[in-house]
Amino acid sequence: MLKIIVATTTLIPSALLIKPKILHQTLTSYAFILALFSLTLLKQNTYLKPMSNMYLNSDPISAPLLTLSYWLLPLMMIASQYAMRTEPVQRQRAFLMTAALLQTTISLTFMATNLTLMYIMFEATLIPTLILITRWGQQSERLTAGTYFIMYTLTTSMPLLMAVLFLNNMSYSPTPFFTPTQSTDPWTNLLLWLACLTAFLAKMPIYGLHLWLPKAHVEAPIAGSMVLAAILLKLGGYGIIRMMQIMPTMKTDMLMPLLILSLWGAVLANLTCLQQTDLKSLIAYSSISHMGLVMAAITIQTPWALAGAMALMIAHGFTSSTMFCLANTTYERTHTRILMLTRGFHNILPMMTAWWLTANLMNIAFPPSMNFTGELLIMSSLFNWCPGTMILLGLSMLITATYSLHMFLSTQAGKLSPNLSTNPTHTREHLLMTMHIAPLLLISMKPELVL
Repeated sequence: MLKIIVATTTLIPSALLIKPKILHQTLTSYAFILALFSLTLLKQNTYLKPMSNMYLNSDPISAPLLTLSYWLLPLMMIASQYAMRTEPVQRQRAFLMTAALLQTTISLTFMATNLTLMYIMFEATLIPTLILITRWGQQSERLTAGTYFIMYTLTTSMPLLMAVLFLNNMSYSPTPFFTPTQSTDPWTNLLLWLACLTAFLAKMPIYGLHLWLPKAHVEAPIAGSMVLAAILLKLGGYGIIRMMQIMPTMKTDMLMPLLILSLWGAVLANLTCLQQTDLKSLIAYSSISHMGLVMAAITIQTPWALAGAMALMIAHGFTSSTMFCLANTTYERTHTRILMLTRGFHNILPMMTAWWLTANLMNIAFPPSMNFTGELLIMSSLFNWCPGTMILLGLSMLITATYSLHMFLSTQAGKLSPNLSTNPTHTREHLLMTMHIAPLLLISMKPELVL
């Protein structure tokens, strides 16, 4: 654990010391080496591994998410190269330093074995993300987006802090993740659950606490959008799975309102996607609907549902990141994200159209992709728990297919806008898409790595 954490932390001073000419190349190759190191986390035998470290450890829940975050670090750097090339060297260094700091805090959150450390690191991820959104964001509203982001996350994480302190007082030591809390008064239990879940629900985000997400996505630079969609939303799901291990046992009926809200929220978010005119905003709302399914699966707490939630979180991490990269390649050429103005691209960039089609099929959860595995597990476990959920799930799937095809057709088909001068696609962009989609297809051939 420590060797990866130390190596990630040393990326921060490296961003300040490397010569300007080789800054991007060197840091990206370092990040790729770290990504390869992190692949070893997927194949550890938890039964044979001793608890070598009382603060940091990884298990089958955190390892896939850790590997995903390390895999996306070099891709963030590659995706930002075009935007960064016109910036002064100091700002380039600051950007790469912020990305490395964000990666360090994210990996510490996933590796933490006690609640207090996880809470501190969970909050620490806010600072680099906020810097990314407000310093390298694209439009004048980026400060508003940053304010939304901070207000939502901080307001909801105050109750979590209270709950962490309460749990620590009950156990007279920092609560580790494998000692379930003894049950107390039923009302205390309910308040504990609410306090712990709210912070993670706002981070996922569940429909109703989601207003910060489209704003943050639209204003963030490409690296910010990638890390927000692919990793920071998963911190919410991961936190809830972790919390359920140590919380006093609760009947699923008590969590029924949450389950209904997450399924209904998924349908509403999908409907919102249909009326979006902004490409980035559309992809952001699609993330909310997928996270609704993950939340519904985690709530019923069966092994199948949890496996489905993990699979969908990993698959969605790759898919949404790919879609943001594609939206960014279009934006770099047209300088607009309005769907009406970015049509007809398949006439001039046919290879990009192939990537768009692949990403949209993944988003619809087309077999044999990992998204399909995740959604199938979630659907079967929800149907087994209550057949009535099928109505909302079916509706959600139907609308997902509709808006994905609408997005594909409105960006690729039709006549080109006049006065559009575009550059051909670069090898860098094709490499970026390959590095997103290849792991997704490879994992779908061996899904037990992440289940």
